[in-house]
Amino acid sequence: MQNTQQAFDPDAPTPDHTADGYVRVRGARENNLRNVDVDVPRDAIVAFTGVSGSGKSSLAFGTIYAEAQRRYFESVAPYARRLIQQGHNPKVELITGLPPAVALQQRRGTASSRSTVGTVTTLSNSLRMLFSRAGSYPDGAAPLDSDAFSPNTAAGACPECHGLGIAHTVTESSLVPDPSLSIRDGAIAAWPGAWQGKNLRDILTHLGYDVDTPWRKLPKKHRDWILFTEEQPVVEVTPQRDRVAKPYKGRFWSARSYVLHTLADSKSSTMRDRVLRYMETGPCPRCGGSGLRPEALAVTFAGKTIAELNAVPMTELAQIIRPTTELTSAGTASRKQSSGESNEVAVAITRDLLQRVTVLLDLGLGYLALGRSTPTLSPGEMQRLRIATQLRSGLFGVIYVLDEPSAGLHPADAEPLLAVLDQLKSSGNSVFVVEHNMDVVRRADWLVDVGPRAGEGGGEVLYSGPVAGLAEIEASVTRPFLFPDSNGEEHDGGPARGGRPEGGTREPAGWLELRDISRHNLQSLDARFPLGVLTAVTGVSGSGKSTLVSQVLAEVAGTWLHGGSAAPEDTDTDAGDETGEIAAPLSIGHVSGLERIDRLVKVDQKPIGRTPRSNLATYTGLFDAVRKEFAATDAAKARGFGAGRFSFNVAGGRCETCQGEGFVAVELLFLPGSYGPCPECHGSRYNPETLEVSYHGKNIAEVLGLTVNAAAEFLAGVPAAARALQALREVGLGYLRLGQPATELSGGEAQRIKLATELQRAQRGHSLYLLDEPTTGLHPADVELLMAQLHRLVDAGNTVVLVEHEMAVVAAADWVIDLGPAGGDAGGKIIAAGEPAAVAESKKSRTAPYLAAVLGGS
Repeated sequence: MQNTQQAFDPDAPTPDHTADGYVRVRGARENNLRNVDVDVPRDAIVAFTGVSGSGKSSLAFGTIYAEAQRRYFESVAPYARRLIQQGHNPKVELITGLPPAVALQQRRGTASSRSTVGTVTTLSNSLRMLFSRAGSYPDGAAPLDSDAFSPNTAAGACPECHGLGIAHTVTESSLVPDPSLSIRDGAIAAWPGAWQGKNLRDILTHLGYDVDTPWRKLPKKHRDWILFTEEQPVVEVTPQRDRVAKPYKGRFWSARSYVLHTLADSKSSTMRDRVLRYMETGPCPRCGGSGLRPEALAVTFAGKTIAELNAVPMTELAQIIRPTTELTSAGTASRKQSSGESNEVAVAITRDLLQRVTVLLDLGLGYLALGRSTPTLSPGEMQRLRIATQLRSGLFGVIYVLDEPSAGLHPADAEPLLAVLDQLKSSGNSVFVVEHNMDVVRRADWLVDVGPRAGEGGGEVLYSGPVAGLAEIEASVTRPFLFPDSNGEEHDGGPARGGRPEGGTREPAGWLELRDISRHNLQSLDARFPLGVLTAVTGVSGSGKSTLVSQVLAEVAGTWLHGGSAAPEDTDTDAGDETGEIAAPLSIGHVSGLERIDRLVKVDQKPIGRTPRSNLATYTGLFDAVRKEFAATDAAKARGFGAGRFSFNVAGGRCETCQGEGFVAVELLFLPGSYGPCPECHGSRYNPETLEVSYHGKNIAEVLGLTVNAAAEFLAGVPAAARALQALREVGLGYLRLGQPATELSGGEAQRIKLATELQRAQRGHSLYLLDEPTTGLHPADVELLMAQLHRLVDAGNTVVLVEHEMAVVAAADWVIDLGPAGGDAGGKIIAAGEPAAVAESKKSRTAPYLAAVLGGS
């Protein structure tokens, strides 16, 4: 078994050995864990550390939490188990002393605008009950159930937009963009082209409509019928344009009917995209964007509708309901009252609501509104919402397993989070935290360091004990970042200086200036971005950083470069925005400096694919080169195999039993479903005939099984593949397998794969790279590798702008733009801008003291 250095050497465990306060794990083999034994204390804050891919999440989530969940499901009736999404059975010999566990994993909100801050925290339930039982109703109106105040129920949803608050409509101006044209000249642009369009024009002629008069001169009654009628008259048409005028029966469709029919029924994405151009998306005119029925919007509390309370920041919501909580002489509730704002029910509900909102305010989320959709939240904001919900649950004696709770948080926002973790512990719980933030790790009671490296080079527990003890573990990659002064090692103030030029900050090659920006909480903002350098945009959560960089700057540059299309390169169209959100209107004044940019690239943490068929080999393009090499072998030529034969995504070379996936799902009624290797191809993905072809002694499945490091040597003679593999190694991904499914990759790994794909390209300079929190999910050692590559891009003449909370990265930037002073409406202003040292001296910036601390220690 794996030897783990323990600061404490307890006796060997037995199944009933639970009184000594330790969770004892024996023989953990999940993913890359190497038969790990480790003892972790309960009733403590335990930090799990290690480089990305080292196995720390496999230990904390894949083993400890998964086993706690499995034991819970064993206590559930078999019939009920069928209705619950169950996890997997972890590969572990024994775990003792394990209490029930709750996992708060790092993930984005569900891609649906129906999921909001209010629904995630269940605060919406209380608010709906408040309006139902204690709202002020119009005279004579009957009281409504709480469901009537929800846009997600049949009782409450607006019949026009079905509760979404968004209406997709067609108007005369959208269907007829140029009213000076006649119908014959193509005034109705939304109609189909070629024969179909001529057919509709001929039908109109036979119906007696004028197709040669300019559209704007036609009677409004005629225009409305042609565009919006639901009638579909069938007439006999004699074509005027054919040599043989053979009559036929033609059916008329109005322009609106054609557009809606195409969207609903067409299998062609090209056709759907074409007609979408003739639709207008905006707030539903019937409900004003609230998603609710008129009878619900007629009810008020404190003079506001439920839609208005859902739209205000929670700090303002707390002020609105506080007077009701302070009532001392509340009346008795009665259904006969038209208003219950001063009765005992109102007091009880508002007091509970205020207590729960206060928890969110303490976590620094007061700038959020209950109606804010979760897909628009950062991972850090979602994590804090879940933590706040657990704080109100009152659970005792459980293990909370948290995945990077500080991810996406400004240092000022992380401090309240640490207080929350202490509160969970003082409430009688254990807190297990997978974390890369060294400030959070230092506050832990116990540390489990996994490594030493990633993938096959990791999977060992190097140390388990009090935090200070890690200073003695030389093999730990975490040690020099946690104790930067140990053994005289220097890291230049943090993990980000890799690749930084020795001559200090770079001089800008020019400036990109945006004036009078207004979107969200950015109001009449002027911003200047230096070109040819690395710029870090900082500020507390909700201050407007992502709005400025990922939205405004991306849209302005994209529109300039792509002639009206704001889509940058290297975005994952498959994982696009499906939230149903309406883009907030952007108002902007004078823009200068765009002529110095000839390319825009966004590198984000979205998955590189949605299915196991996507992997880093296919995404980076190196698999194309590999398949061509196999197709060029004598064995392949003799069999008539082309490059397509070696793809597992198409019929021919793949195993048809598993359709090239390499595994099959085994569904069990009362036990968790499991995946097993395909019984036909044994996980290789290919049929036997394809596997008979080898390249330098390995078949195609064996090549996909190689790690990036091993493949770099094996494919050194294939230039296209070697270039991609070298880029992957340079961003620290040498441990990944070429065929590793995209669904197994973390957000940080996905982002680095995208960056590696970009690094393969010949650098011509003058590109603008936009990154939103690129260090999220990365160990400080991995951040060094990432930053070295970003500096490399800048040195090649490009501009890099990144939104960042990691102060060591900010300190290594050439220019810093700090937004604030707070989140929401209290933010949206540039508090300081300049070189890192200058921003660190700002008296108004909340970033300054943290940046100064890093610069002072560098």
